[in-house]
Amino acid sequence: MKNEFHERLNRILPRLTSDNLLASRGLGNEIGYWIFDYPPEHEMDVRSFLSTVLTPALSKRQPQLRFAVVNLFELAIGLLQERNLLERVFKGQLSFGNKDSLVKLGSVLQEDKLAQRIASLHDLNQLDLVLLTGVGAAYPMVRSHTLLTALQARMKETPLVLFYPGRYDGFSLRLFNILADDHYYRAFRLAE
Repeated sequence: MKNEFHERLNRILPRLTSDNLLASRGLGNEIGYWIFDYPPEHEMDVRSFLSTVLTPALSKRQPQLRFAVVNLFELAIGLLQERNLLERVFKGQLSFGNKDSLVKLGSVLQEDKLAQRIASLHDLNQLDLVLLTGVGAAYPMVRSHTLLTALQARMKETPLVLFYPGRYDGFSLRLFNILADDHYYRAFRLAE
């Protein structure tokens, strides 16, 4: 199983640098969203692969390729720190529990606000590719299917790849292979 997984990882770079993916060709007028789903127990392998193999290799293989790696967890924490809310969230969680804390976070971490934040940090129209990571760590603060929908209008022709710790069957997302998300059918599996 581990060898099969590493073979899938090794198919990512050629796929990301392919003309068809970068130009969103062959998608039948669908948006250029791709999901690399993986067993959650391989989270550390994926993180390591992204930072030590994939991003340096992208820069080396195609130096002209303009791409951004967006970690959703770091993005969410950054927004909370910016608004001086992170410590209050921690204290509130201890006092009121997870559920109430999540409700209070909802107004700050709404997916349309996160999409706007991503667009303000990265000129999406000038990028050739966006890689989204940190989905598992950001849960339940951020719901990936809702964020993908919120990003749709901002992404335009720029392809996006979501690294997803769970299962995507082409119709629905299953975070950690346990939690069923709402149906999301507008993306394609990457490196099957």
